[in-house]
Amino acid sequence: MQTLFEWDFKGEDTANIKEMLLRNAEEFAPGMGELSFTRSLLKNIIEKRESLDSVIEKAAPDWPLDKISIVDRNVLRIGLYELLYGDRSQVPAKVAINEAIELAKTFGGENSGKFLNGVLGAVYKEMGEPGKDEKGGKKKNDNLDLSKMPVERLAGAVVYAKEGSEIYLALVHDIFGHWTLSKGHLREGEEETSGAEGVVKRELGLGAKVVQILGSNEYIASHPKKGKLRKSVVYFLAETKFEELKLEETGGLDDAKWFKLADILDLNIYDDILPIITKAINILLKK
Repeated sequence: MQTLFEWDFKGEDTANIKEMLLRNAEEFAPGMGELSFTRSLLKNIIEKRESLDSVIEKAAPDWPLDKISIVDRNVLRIGLYELLYGDRSQVPAKVAINEAIELAKTFGGENSGKFLNGVLGAVYKEMGEPGKDEKGGKKKNDNLDLSKMPVERLAGAVVYAKEGSEIYLALVHDIFGHWTLSKGHLREGEEETSGAEGVVKRELGLGAKVVQILGSNEYIASHPKKGKLRKSVVYFLAETKFEELKLEETGGLDDAKWFKLADILDLNIYDDILPIITKAINILLKK
């Protein structure tokens, strides 16, 4: 963390990064000895900085990267790297999050621990909470009063098109490594159907028409300012023409593709999204 802080503070110049690490190890951890793990972690974090920063921007949209303190920014990079790319047999997801929070509390500001918890918790939720049941016991959300939580309304769609005898689905790929559905926030008073069509237009550049509702899901997310909130998403089946996809430039998505129905189940898809897609496929196969 000390070396990443210095590297960031000096304008991300990697020319002397090895010397920085050795100097900081001698000063802050004189009895550490072997540095192979630390060298590898430092090297990988710097190499994946852009990807890690994209995740931060998605998980903390109200906090531009340059407005996050240098300590918090680099502790986030460490925690996210271990959460997204680390060996979970060596560093379980919960351990990566807890260690990052403790670093933030120790070296950051008064609210650093809370901020890190919110951002890493949001990413952990998006990943499907790997290892959440490893220790059993009562779930963290058991005592939450859902009726008092603010609700964010979203709409999304399973977008399909026919080309010859084939039916295709348009899916987007997120920076967490999953193929998923286009979805977005609804403006105050916006109707869900038109909202879903608008999301498809913005994210994929397609003019889609909602055919029917597929269902909904709801989950709890953490916001750095608002705290815990409920996100309620309504999904629709929407038809469009088989045209080139034009992915919206965003920090959260990195690809969009058409897939034949037979290829869908081979993809890495979120557990709560799979039933929505499966229902859509069953409807389309009956048409």
